[in-house]
Amino acid sequence: MTETAVADTTRATVERFLAARSSADTAALTALFADEVDWQLAANPVVPWIKPRRTAAECAAQFDDLMAHVVPEDARAEIDTFLVEGVDAVLFGHVAGRVRATGKTFEGPFALRLTVENGRITRHHLYENSVSIAQACVR
Repeated sequence: MTETAVADTTRATVERFLAARSSADTAALTALFADEVDWQLAANPVVPWIKPRRTAAECAAQFDDLMAHVVPEDARAEIDTFLVEGVDAVLFGHVAGRVRATGKTFEGPFALRLTVENGRITRHHLYENSVSIAQACVR
C-alpha cells in the first residue's frame, strides 16, 4: 500500500471515529478500536470517566462514561487542526463541559494522537487540561 493510501485510510478511519463519537454510536466505536489499544489519558482519581482502558469495548465506553457525568447540551469539542501522516493522526482543539454532579464547568485545549493499523485504532493518547476537569468534579 502506498504512503498516500495509508494516510487516506488513517484519515477515513479517524473521520468515522469522530462521526461515531458525535452520534454516540458505541457499537461503531467498538468496531473501530483494535482488540487491544495503547490508551493514554492522565489518570485522575476525582474524574470518574478518566480511567485506564485497554480493550475495544472499554475504549468505546469512555464516551458513554463521559456523557453520564456531564451535561450533554453543555459538552463541546471543537477541532481546529487535523493532521495525518501515514498511520498517525493528530487532532488539536478545544473541549468544554459542565459536570452534572457539581454544576461546575471545565474547558481547555486538547491534543489527540491516534494510530490506525489495518483500519482500526491501535493508539489513543489524549492530552487535555486535566486540572480544569478535576476542579469541576470536586464539590
